[in-house]
Amino acid sequence: MRICAGEKLDNPRFKAFVFDLDGTLLNTLPDLTALTNAVLERNGYRTYSEADIRSFVGDGVKVLLQRALPMGTSAEEIDRLMGEWKKCYPEFGYALTKPYPHLPETLDGLCRRGAKLGALSNKFDAAAREVIGTFLPGRFTVVHGESADTPRKPDPTGLKKTMAELGVDPADTAYIGDSAGDMTTAVRAGAFPIGVSWGYQDVERLEECGARVIVDDPRELVQFAAE
Repeated sequence: MRICAGEKLDNPRFKAFVFDLDGTLLNTLPDLTALTNAVLERNGYRTYSEADIRSFVGDGVKVLLQRALPMGTSAEEIDRLMGEWKKCYPEFGYALTKPYPHLPETLDGLCRRGAKLGALSNKFDAAAREVIGTFLPGRFTVVHGESADTPRKPDPTGLKKTMAELGVDPADTAYIGDSAGDMTTAVRAGAFPIGVSWGYQDVERLEECGARVIVDDPRELVQFAAE
């Protein structure tokens, strides 16, 4: 664990922990790569390596496709492919998806300390709920993905709604994520931004966007739970 430059932390404690999903709770990148490349290939576009797809993720399906498609691709074509991407999502499932090491026991440790847990993802809402129910069942009180009333991060609306549903104030909430958008979301919502080093973006970028702590192992989070 490292405290970010310029931070002076006096043993912060939180009643609630809200997590990003892809790159934070679950390593979904192999399945995202397979699905995205299948949709691109079926429609005559170039495909990408897993490392390329990693650089595209973090801001929702639409932005993922915008980054993967040629510059100048029309909004109508992007929307069409996004619809196909979502339709094909069940076909690929979660065969290659896994929780990151020590994540399940970390969540259980937080629960034993009385912490409230939520998840907020830019994955579309039905998929976010399904994948968490599959790999991390029974641990989260509130789960939200992108939907009509939960706009994509870094809009703070979803995090504010999640905290309200958990019944906690922003000052009592840590938001944990692996992207610049996650850190920006936490700052805008008044929550405490914690970055993770095992995800899809470089930690330097997380620090630039407001991370106050970077954790290298999920188990380091338990020390931040209020007793």
